[in-house]
Amino acid sequence: MIAANCKKYKHFAYLIMVFIILILWFLHLKETIVPEHIMYSRLDSLIPFVKEFVIAYYFWFAYMALAFIYLGFVSKKDFYRLELFLALGMSVSYIVFILYPNAQFPRPSVPGTDIFSNLVRFIYSHDGTNNVFPSIHVCNSLGVHLALINCSRLKDKRLFKSLSFAVSMSICASTVLIKQHSIIDVAGGTILAFLIYLFIYQLPKLFADSSEELESAAETSSP
Repeated sequence: MIAANCKKYKHFAYLIMVFIILILWFLHLKETIVPEHIMYSRLDSLIPFVKEFVIAYYFWFAYMALAFIYLGFVSKKDFYRLELFLALGMSVSYIVFILYPNAQFPRPSVPGTDIFSNLVRFIYSHDGTNNVFPSIHVCNSLGVHLALINCSRLKDKRLFKSLSFAVSMSICASTVLIKQHSIIDVAGGTILAFLIYLFIYQLPKLFADSSEELESAAETSSP
């Protein structure tokens, strides 16, 4: 019984191993990459600092975890697609960090002793300003949302999809509202997520449709 359950849910173990490798790689790059390019746009100065959005920024971790837990029990196919999406997004981001060493514009000072201010300061003190473009927060948030709305078990769950969209957008917005990222980083993360979406979700459909057309043509032409 135990052996059967271990085999049934071994995909969770694979996920943990993949993320351990990705996290170690991320930490190594954080310590070794010296930034040469500052990511800044004039639009960044027009975006207000909203410390309350730090909650959405932290919720990113729970959003990914909950999605993996749900998909891991109801759809291995969607679980693996999400795992591939995030692994590709993070790996490509790391390569960009190496080839285009970057950092964010100077962070603001955060006065106050309330919980939101303390949480922002905690992020600032534990997460260096380098390796911000493209935004992994944005890419992964969009990846989770795309995985959920493309899951067949959630096909008719409009309220759930709307809630996921709201959470994903809040997380993306939080990256600039707590001044953890530039709007340029957000754009980079969004473009990267779109390209990975095409590769994982649309490209297979294109090949499947082409295959069906070839089979249909073969059947039509056969005597």
